[in-house]
Amino acid sequence: MKDESLEKSVEALRGGDTRAFDRIYERTNRAAYFTILYIVHDKMHAEDVLQETYLRAMRSLAQYRAGSNFTAWLCTIARSLALNHLKKNKREVSTDFQEDAYKYGTAEAEIPYVFDLAARILTPEEYEILMLCQVAGYKRREVSKMLDIPIGTVTWRNNEAFKKLKKHLEEDKA
Repeated sequence: MKDESLEKSVEALRGGDTRAFDRIYERTNRAAYFTILYIVHDKMHAEDVLQETYLRAMRSLAQYRAGSNFTAWLCTIARSLALNHLKKNKREVSTDFQEDAYKYGTAEAEIPYVFDLAARILTPEEYEILMLCQVAGYKRREVSKMLDIPIGTVTWRNNEAFKKLKKHLEEDKA
């Protein structure tokens, strides 16, 4: 399953229509962002790597095979750059996902804890689907197209991710 409008935008960008980049970015930025955030665990660094991802993708656009899954191709670039960033900055202290932040009781502090918990206990596939469906606001059918997997798989992984998080949070309360 491929996204026809995204493919048309990619072809338009290849043809020199710079406005097509805006459409591409709008359709793919959340998937790429959450792919990166899963790896680097820091919003500020994730945004930097996201910017680098689009620069790299635009320079490498000729290497993209038309008709394949552009979002998956972009997320592969994002994942690679995030891993490189992590290796390069492994001694740097994280600014967003401080392990004990949730203990201070503010709602803002609890959100990074839940993201961090999800990243630790979920599989990469479950985390990506949960973030795309629940945080980024994509519909399951859109995620299905983006990741090129059946909608039933998206639904199942999303539900499994919720069950795991709920179970872990309930155990944490006890």
